[in-house]
Amino acid sequence: MRRQPKHRPLLTVLVFLVLCGLTYGRFIADQSDLVSDGVHTSKVPNFLRLYAPEETCEQTYGFMPCTSTTLGNLFLILVYGYLMFLAATYLSAGSELLLEILGPGIVGGLFLPMLGALPDAMLILVSGLSGSVETAQSQVSVGMGLLAGSTVMLLTVIWGTCIVVGKCDIVNQVAVDSQDTKGFSLTGSGITTDIWTSYAGIIMAISVVPFIIVQLPQILHSNSGRHLSVLIGLIVSASLLISYCLYQVFQPWVQRRRLAYAKHKHVISGILKHLKMRALGRLSTDDGRPNEEVLEKLFKAIDDNEDGYLSHSELRALILGIQFNEINLDQDDAVEKVMKDFDITLDSRVDLREFIDGVGRWLQEAQSAVSNHAGSMKYIDEFHMRTKRDHDLLGEQSDEIVEGVDNPRWNSIKAVLLLLLGTVIAAAFADPLVDAVDNFSDATKIPTFFISFIALPLATNSSEAVSAIIFASRKKLRSASLTFSELYGAVTMNNALCLSVFLALVYARGLVWDFSSEVLVILIVCVVMGVFASIRTTFPLWTAVLAFLLYPFSLALVYVLDYVFGWS
Repeated sequence: MRRQPKHRPLLTVLVFLVLCGLTYGRFIADQSDLVSDGVHTSKVPNFLRLYAPEETCEQTYGFMPCTSTTLGNLFLILVYGYLMFLAATYLSAGSELLLEILGPGIVGGLFLPMLGALPDAMLILVSGLSGSVETAQSQVSVGMGLLAGSTVMLLTVIWGTCIVVGKCDIVNQVAVDSQDTKGFSLTGSGITTDIWTSYAGIIMAISVVPFIIVQLPQILHSNSGRHLSVLIGLIVSASLLISYCLYQVFQPWVQRRRLAYAKHKHVISGILKHLKMRALGRLSTDDGRPNEEVLEKLFKAIDDNEDGYLSHSELRALILGIQFNEINLDQDDAVEKVMKDFDITLDSRVDLREFIDGVGRWLQEAQSAVSNHAGSMKYIDEFHMRTKRDHDLLGEQSDEIVEGVDNPRWNSIKAVLLLLLGTVIAAAFADPLVDAVDNFSDATKIPTFFISFIALPLATNSSEAVSAIIFASRKKLRSASLTFSELYGAVTMNNALCLSVFLALVYARGLVWDFSSEVLVILIVCVVMGVFASIRTTFPLWTAVLAFLLYPFSLALVYVLDYVFGWS
């Protein structure tokens, strides 16, 4: 049976565009050797006009197609935008494959965030790199529109959509995994993230500092020092980029340490709660000191062989009996840490005195964690609940464990090829896309900022947005935490890597920094969402409504400031 050939519509379109770019016409109205149409016989005959354009356009690279018409440029924006989307998809796929093979650390912290921001950085670079200084000054608004549009879209439309698709029932100010029975309740439905997501939001808010530095001369109404402020902003932005990458590299190690500490505190609170339930009396006296009589009875109950010491096996039996099923507990590690807390003499066993003193220190820690206990032993229960919540907010490392990749050599080659292909496509079609946006702006008289603000982020961030929405729909704390951490991380890279590229262009080519309204929009959105992330870990549905409203507000604010108050 004969195999049917595969259709390649994208290849066909590209070939068609290239051929269109290689065709030329000429204006022949003023030529002396014109051919009569053979119909009109007036003294001034009409002639066939093969091509009579009123405006011309400059072809990118000397062969890429171009046009001066509105519909033609719209078509080119769609085609080049799709190619940039394709580049972002290849970069994302190659990055994820490389992460599975090599794991986090340098790969996950250094390379992947940069690769995710590469399409945006390419577009910003070419917007101010090509042509004369006057042309670059005109086209650089495309780069600023993309930078502002990507930031605003990620923190408004995508952020809000992730809350809507990932919402769960909120019980006791925490979203319950996979439970969604309250519908679209503005206060009773939402998502909960871990504490590391809050840190990512705080870092994102800090990353706007270079914008403020560059904007200082205009805030102070000073024309001098603008070039210097751009240089200082560039240095600060590059420093933030390096610092953020280092944080991403070492963050998994810090997270493991914090998680281990949280688990140990939860074991302490669980043992105290267990001892309180088994005790025939209070664990501490009215003045807060350990009740030695009660603790001695508990010690003897735990000491199975009645040798006057608690061994590793007896402490293990105690921990097993408590059943810490709600956390992923390494029992050997838990026993070692409890033994270390009690065993002051370092003889690998716990006598009665060490047991009483150790429980006394634990009780003091619980009392200091719970401010209002009023002489009651109920503070132990509250301490236990707090340690469980602290553990949950840190997230569980076991969710991040992935299985080994089959055929790692081939997958490594595949990952590198995907990354190279995505990089080549982004580098090749970034300049034609910027030119198409500029030509579309000339044809429609719409400012390039608004075109790039709305259209370009759809091309460069759509793959990332779809991935975030799909991941958020799993309706779990861990998936929500990773989703919003990635969104905050993407904005941080915009404010660090992409802004560094932008400021380097402005400084190297001597361009004028005149983006007050755009900077204000970025500051408002980043600070508002950063404050949200820093002061809370649970986001009800009403926060999504606020995020959605920020998008049209941002567009309206830029328009009013630029075209009503004349800021730019």
